[in-house]
Amino acid sequence: MMERSEKLLPWQWKLYPDNHAARRNLLLHAVSVPVFQLGTLGLVAAPFTSLAWAIPGALAMVGAMAVQGRAHRLERVAPVPFRGPWDVLTRIFAEQWVTFPRFVLSGGFSRAWRAAGPASAPQTLAS
Repeated sequence: MMERSEKLLPWQWKLYPDNHAARRNLLLHAVSVPVFQLGTLGLVAAPFTSLAWAIPGALAMVGAMAVQGRAHRLERVAPVPFRGPWDVLTRIFAEQWVTFPRFVLSGGFSRAWRAAGPASAPQTLAS
């Protein structure tokens, strides 16, 4: 559990590789994080452009979180439980906008993908 003295981003970064090691989880994050980000942009832009963007934006964000929640069940190490509504919001936005992009850009994603090997690769329809 995150200690009160520990900052969110370093704490999340330290735990991230253990919670993002299964290929299916990595693949689902690679697809759903951009969906969450686009949904966020749509929701934020809605008051300034068209309120019609609010509903699809919110649905994209909620859908991405549902996909990632299920994907985390594929991991050997479960995520640390949330401590309340503020913890949910801060951790989700930090992961979607900072930690996952950092994981990809730092090479962590590709290292985790290679380390997972084909044994945890997504099942195909023929499998």
